[in-house]
Order: sequence, then C-alpha cells, then structure tokens
Amino acid sequence: MPRTTPSNAKLLEIADRIPTPFHLYDAEGIRANAKRLREAFAWDPGFREYFAVKATPTPAIINLLKREGCGVDCASYTELKLAERCGLSGEFIMFSSNMTPAAEYKLARELGAIINLDDVTHVDFLRDCAGVPEDICLRFNPGGDFMLGNAVMGSPGEAKFGMTRPQLDEAVSALKQCGAKRFALHSFLASNTTDDTYYPTMARTLFRTAMELSDSHGVEFFMINLSGGIGIPYKPDAREADIAWIGEAVRNVYDEIIKPSGMRVSIATELGRYMTGPYGWLVSRAIHKKEIHKNYIGLDACAADLMRPAMYGAYHHITIPGKENLPPDHLYDVVGSLCENNDKFAIDRPLPRVDIGDLVVLHDTGAHGRSMGYNYNGKLRSAEVMIEGDGSFRMIRRAETMEDYFATTAGFE
Repeated sequence: MPRTTPSNAKLLEIADRIPTPFHLYDAEGIRANAKRLREAFAWDPGFREYFAVKATPTPAIINLLKREGCGVDCASYTELKLAERCGLSGEFIMFSSNMTPAAEYKLARELGAIINLDDVTHVDFLRDCAGVPEDICLRFNPGGDFMLGNAVMGSPGEAKFGMTRPQLDEAVSALKQCGAKRFALHSFLASNTTDDTYYPTMARTLFRTAMELSDSHGVEFFMINLSGGIGIPYKPDAREADIAWIGEAVRNVYDEIIKPSGMRVSIATELGRYMTGPYGWLVSRAIHKKEIHKNYIGLDACAADLMRPAMYGAYHHITIPGKENLPPDHLYDVVGSLCENNDKFAIDRPLPRVDIGDLVVLHDTGAHGRSMGYNYNGKLRSAEVMIEGDGSFRMIRRAETMEDYFATTAGFE
C-alpha cells in the first residue's frame, strides 16, 4: 500500500491557492490500490468491490473508483441518490441499511440495487412498501465473539446489525414465498483489522452457511459479500494487510467449500477505509501556541474537520512539512478551537518544534475524515482537493460558507 506525502513545496503551492484547512486526496494512489484489490481477487471473474460511500461520500472519489470497476455500498436515501447522480444503478449498488424507512427501500428498488436485508421483520416491510426483488441479500450476525486464533476481533452479539442463524432460515422461506429466486449472504464481524486471516476465516463461515441454506431450502446463492473490515496501518511502524495473500486465501476456502458443489458464487467486498484512507491528508496550519500546564499547538482545523481522535481516541500520524528530518524533541497536545476539551488531534505527541504559520499535516484521513464533519460551534466544513500523479490539483468540493450554514434556518425576523 505505498503512499507518498506531497512535497513541502507542493503543499505550500496548494495552500497558497486553497485556504487551510482542507482534505487532500491522492488520485493515483487510490487508482493503484483499486488495481491491487482487483488483482487479488482476479481468480473470481464476478468479483466486485462496493466502495463504502460513508467513508468518503465525494462524487469525484466515487467516479474515480467507478472508472476502476467499483460499485458502491449505500446506507441511506442520500447515499443512494449520490450513487444515482454518479451514474450507478442496478448490480453496481449494494443497499445495506438498518432500521430502514420505507422511502429508502422504494428508491433502492427503483435503482435496481441489491438490497441487503438487516432483519427478518424487514421481509414483510419490504414486501409491503416496495416489493421483494428476485435477487436479494441477507445480513448474518452469528452472535458471540468473533475470534481469530485466540484473539477476540469483535463482538457480533453486541452489534445491532444482522440476523441470527435461525432467522436466516425463516427469512429465506418467507422471501421464497414473496418471489425471491436468488440469494446472497453478507456479514461484518470486525473493524479495521490488518490480520490477514480475517477475510478467509469469515469466508469459511459464510460459505458454509450459504451451502446449508441452499441445501435446506433448495435456493441458489449468487454472491457472498465479505463486507469491509480490512484496516490500514495508522502508525508508521504498524503492519499492513497483505491483500494478495488475503485474496488467495479466500480462493483456497472457496475451492474447498463452494467449488465441489458446482454453484457459481461471486465474491464481493465493501471496503472503504482500505480503499481511500491512506491516500488522504488533512492539511492545516499552526495558528497559536499555548504554554500552561502543558504545551499546546492550536490549528485552524478542529474536530469538526476530523472527529476520529476526539470520538475514539484514534491515532493519526502528524508531520510538519519541511521539518521531517528534524528531531521530534518537543512534546505537544495538538488541538483545535472547539469549546470541548476532547478537541485534540494528538496528546503528548513528540514533534519537531512547531512555529506559528507552519503547515501541519494529519495523515490517513482519506476515509471517515471529512465525511464525519459537523457544524458544532458554527464551524464550516472544509474543502476537498484532488492531486494527480503529475502534481496537478483541483478542488473537488469547496469549503462551506456562512450562506450554506444559514440556508436551512428560519426565524431571524
């Protein structure tokens, strides 16, 4: 997953034209990563990546991935409309929502999306509000803890998503009566793991479950959706997932369980973070220094631009362009300007000396960065910029303005 931060000169050039803070994306890096994923699953001619729109719901990103053969995974009405406006429809859209309003199912049916039912009660709900399609997917929650070796990777039993194993039987029977003819199976059992055994372990569970349901109900399965969950190394010394090894390991499990049956089942993924996360940066400036009980660097960005550190305590690597080779001999809390004490990008982070006006770059923000932005304290969401391999760049989403902020309000009079 090679990624190269733009040079200090290039960052200064962009920041001279586009005010900080802004999110910057590496188009060539995203394309190359999509190619690596395709090659890892090239053994399956029906393989498709459904990019998780929630990770980076930006038309330029979605269109870039569309040109690389990717579909999209949508979880709301607006995400479905975004997919439609990007020219996607039919089998290129997975719709995986939960507690779903009727209007969302109706739109998914109009677009011909593959609907991923989250609960057995949604069978009747879908039938009554939009009708049951011939091809449909079911989301499986096996319960308990999900283990890789002796490690607990997640606790599906604590998650609100998916059906129990008995409910899958009930749903297949009910859907057959409603006219469903072909089925898919989906599950999401871990988040942001770089353990290469995750996908093959989950594939084994889903393949076996699909075969059991096929045998019990006499139905055909056309797809196994391994969902997302493959993570990225946020820390510079962390290991990254070996996607080529993962693809081959899934193939081995496929050959063991599915191939002898003669059933033709395609593999799908719904990666978001893995696809774009490493190829994005939040570019900001140091605008204040504060020295009290601790030393603080205040940025023109805040948690409204990147909430993961404030929300999860997530780590994002930080560099000071032009000072990469200087010793990290200063200890800072790197913070924003929100009236919340958790508005901190880093706590006690060793960095080179930071001076007012320095660019400060937060790494690996290409997924769940701007997409999780919000307007607390009246903060306006930042611009998005795409940089190409030749160094050219363009703004792909402007920053919000005060007019945007007030556009939905009333009652000033």
